[in-house]
Amino acid sequence: MALSDADVQKQIKHMMAFIEQEANEKAEEIDAKAEEEFNIEKGRLVQTQRVKIMEFYEKKEKQIEQHKKIQMSNLLNQSRLKVLKARDDMIVVSDLHILNIICSKYPYLYPQGFYQLLEPKVTVRCRQQDVEMVQAAIDKDIIVYKDTVKSNIVVRIDQNRFLASDICGGVEVYNDNGKIKVANTLESRLDLMAQQMMPEVRKSLFGPNPNRKFLD
Repeated sequence: MALSDADVQKQIKHMMAFIEQEANEKAEEIDAKAEEEFNIEKGRLVQTQRVKIMEFYEKKEKQIEQHKKIQMSNLLNQSRLKVLKARDDMIVVSDLHILNIICSKYPYLYPQGFYQLLEPKVTVRCRQQDVEMVQAAIDKDIIVYKDTVKSNIVVRIDQNRFLASDICGGVEVYNDNGKIKVANTLESRLDLMAQQMMPEVRKSLFGPNPNRKFLD
């Protein structure tokens, strides 16, 4: 039985509606999948950028912290240098003050050289500006020496070779042939004192030596 035009049109419309519905459902499926993929890609990009931003600011924070440490270290070093300079200035002033006092008190002869040599003839060497003062001291010391040792002594001041004028004072005493010398200058006394105090200074700076077995 042949279909009428109306039936054909009806079937065609039914088929078109079915195709349109299928197309709409497919389009909705594509849109949903695209939306899901978009959200996934957007989340990935956001997370990637978030990680980059966090890494950037962590790096900046570390740079700032390092810069602060460098600045703090520089400030501490500057402070230490200022303290050391102030301390050195005070030490220099104190040393000069002490040295001036000692130099004013130490131009005379120490008679220990006579007692150390125990020679009948000795030669004394001093600064040129101290000759008169040393000669006066010698005259007094000879009397004490003779009374103490019960022996005569002849003392001569070397008028040809004087001690350097930049030393603070004191004398050098030689035996008759000049082969034995007793140094009684301020500088020699300070050197001797420094050598004697060296173990104590070393202990104060570095502490006791654990390898040292004998303390005497």
